[in-house]
Amino acid sequence: MSPDLAATVDLLLRLMNTPSPTGFTEGAIRLLEAELDTLGVPHARTKKGALTWEVAGTGAGHTTFSGHVDTLGAMVKEIKDNGRLRLAMLGGYDWATVEGEYVQVHTGSGAVVTGTVVNTLQSTHVHGPALRELKREQAVMEVRLDARTASPEETRALGIEVGDFVSFEPRAVLTDAGYIKGRHLDDKAAVAVFVGVTRALLGAPPARTVAFHITTYEEVGHGAATGIPPRTDELIAVDMAAVGEGQTSSEHHVTLCVADSGGPYDHALGGRLRESARRAGLELRVDLYPYYASDGTAAWRAGGDYPVALIGPGVDASHAYERTHTDALEATARLMLAHVRAG
Repeated sequence: MSPDLAATVDLLLRLMNTPSPTGFTEGAIRLLEAELDTLGVPHARTKKGALTWEVAGTGAGHTTFSGHVDTLGAMVKEIKDNGRLRLAMLGGYDWATVEGEYVQVHTGSGAVVTGTVVNTLQSTHVHGPALRELKREQAVMEVRLDARTASPEETRALGIEVGDFVSFEPRAVLTDAGYIKGRHLDDKAAVAVFVGVTRALLGAPPARTVAFHITTYEEVGHGAATGIPPRTDELIAVDMAAVGEGQTSSEHHVTLCVADSGGPYDHALGGRLRESARRAGLELRVDLYPYYASDGTAAWRAGGDYPVALIGPGVDASHAYERTHTDALEATARLMLAHVRAG
């Protein structure tokens, strides 16, 4: 693994291990700000809390890459009579994908209380076939806290209240074979790549000015609705490329998504990215995602007047225990660099 790629992976693992469910992203944004300070790169936050920075180009044109640091998570919806917590979902996951997961409840005082997501019929020795037949949905899922509590009063004494944020254990791991697995590769993989690309551009300025825009509300649909730099003349959203049956995306490649639930992306910009991949000697996968939307979609729906494309590293098991490979991270970075250096 090259030093640059190793630095990207190191940052990715640290980002994954920093809780940042939608609406609770301060820790991840501060981590990125510290990385940019180390590189000597000026940065700014929008009023909405997004993080932006740019690298000046040698010629005309302004490309913005958008990614998001917010992740799936939950909020405390109810403190139940038994002292356990009912959750409200943040982002579009299936309840079955978080059953059994360790969580942190982030209280208003800043204290953290740990727990586990279980269902109300969790013991097969007690409930037998009813457990296997249970439909996993909000009403039957709860957090069993790692504290002695059997009532709302005892739970509130821990500092927990309705509205507290709940983050899922990321389980971030780099394997010997070069796979990164865990929760929240969506979209922290792209964000880590952005810092690596920035480092590369500082050593060899691009032909076009390049901006990076990190949003904090993508998982709930309005991340890039505001804050895209006003000089942007093309927006490239960088997010996970979902791997699965019927898809061309791969954990070892970068993908160009030409259409998702919001419809097709800009054909001409997609063509320029295909040409950039060809020049870089990359095998660019092309795919469509019917159950997917990106920050590019949010920007367009908010009135963004620029072409939009969507690329990203292939990620298996999206919105569950995700996995990608360092090959895909490297390929994504190489495509971004080839595109902005071409002018």
